[in-house]
Amino acid sequence: VQLQASGGGLVQSGGSLRLSCAASGFDFVRYTIGWFRQAPGKEREGVAHISRIGGIPYTADSVKGRFTISRDNAKKTAYLQMNSLKPEDTAVYYCACRLGGPSFRRELYDNWGQGTQVTVSS
Repeated sequence: VQLQASGGGLVQSGGSLRLSCAASGFDFVRYTIGWFRQAPGKEREGVAHISRIGGIPYTADSVKGRFTISRDNAKKTAYLQMNSLKPEDTAVYYCACRLGGPSFRRELYDNWGQGTQVTVSS
C-alpha cells in the first residue's frame, strides 16, 4: 500500500491549491480516504474525508466552504481543492486510507502518505 501526496507549495492569502493523493498497491475503491494536516507545535487534525461507497465527501468546520475533497477511482487518486486559503491553513498535509467507514480519528487509518507542505503567506 502506498500513498503519494503532492501539490503543496507557497501561496498568498486568498489563493488556491489542489493537492493530489495518488494510490498504488491496493484496491483503491474499497478504501475511505482522509486528508489531515499538522501545523508546527499542533496535533494532526482531520480536514476532510470521502467515503469508499458513494464517494460521500465531508469537510471539517474549519475549512467548510473553502476546501473540497473528491476522488477519481479510475485514476486511483484523491484530491483536496483548497480555495480562499488563509495563513492558519499553513501545515503539512497528509492523505491516509482505511478499509472502514469515514472518520477523523487518525488512529483508525491504516496507511499514510509522506505529506506535502502548504504555506500561506499573509
